[in-house]
Amino acid sequence: MEKRPTTLEAIKAPIADEMAAYEGFLREALHSESRYFDDILKYIFENRGKGVRPTLVMLWAKLLSGGKAFGKRVLLSASLIELIHTASLVHDDVIDRADVRHGKASINEQFGRRNAILTGDFILSRIFELGMESLEFDILTYVSHSIKWLCEGEVIQDEQTKTLGMTHEKYYDIIDKKTASLLAIGCGVGAVAVKAPAKEVDAAYEFGRNIGMAFQIKDDILDYAATDQTGKPMCADLREHKITLPLLEALEDMSPEEQSTIRALVGKADDEAIAQIREQIIAHKGIERAEAIMAEYIAKAKEALAHHDESPYRTSLEMMCDFLAERKH
Repeated sequence: MEKRPTTLEAIKAPIADEMAAYEGFLREALHSESRYFDDILKYIFENRGKGVRPTLVMLWAKLLSGGKAFGKRVLLSASLIELIHTASLVHDDVIDRADVRHGKASINEQFGRRNAILTGDFILSRIFELGMESLEFDILTYVSHSIKWLCEGEVIQDEQTKTLGMTHEKYYDIIDKKTASLLAIGCGVGAVAVKAPAKEVDAAYEFGRNIGMAFQIKDDILDYAATDQTGKPMCADLREHKITLPLLEALEDMSPEEQSTIRALVGKADDEAIAQIREQIIAHKGIERAEAIMAEYIAKAKEALAHHDESPYRTSLEMMCDFLAERKH
């Protein structure tokens, strides 16, 4: 029998009531007394992504509390993680001059570049305001580390893009900071929120880090997929001179001379150069190699769940691993 695709709706089913409470909490967090500013925040709230990060926070809280009802600490944790992610996307779109986010006009396209910068700053300020007002300093301290790592990852990637000197070591460091860190912090803070032992907090963090690494590798693989599958321009990273894992894996199979030629083509990044690079990635099985590495991270994440008793929350976390690995866009 053919396996049915995993859906986020099925993953979220055991925490449906908690998700509803979270939605109200987040909307209150994304609020301003200024009517115009609140219109911008409402636009963000109504055009968010899939909610993977807050889902992970709540699933880990449920798993480690034995399914007990939880209060504001978990809702606060889920909201802070989502706010950090949202602020980073708003600022990313300003930096990249992106005009679309989640299929809708980006904030800088809809409301202007200046307002987008201020909106990202406002959301960051709300993170610390909510954390301080709640007096939940352990949660605020734990999640705030991710802001530092996100910024470091962006700067390191920018430097590597300019020099075309990307290596496997640098690539893994970048995606660890830019993507995996927030998923890891999200899982870890779910454990912190229910006052789980330090050992369980660390295990939740490692689960999140492993699926975060897999998540970004999958994104980098999908960058080479056709636009009619992903809804995004094919090879967008290459057009920005970014070397990601499929190309790094292909380069390992090439002679030094071939590597130099390909890196020079990345520096050009016109249509002809991109077509040649993609052809070489396919020929040297760069995508298949990257998929194998992604699968290793997914396997490590599932291993972190093995010592937990069977429950709807463990099942949903296992399903999340499959969802992130199997997604087509």
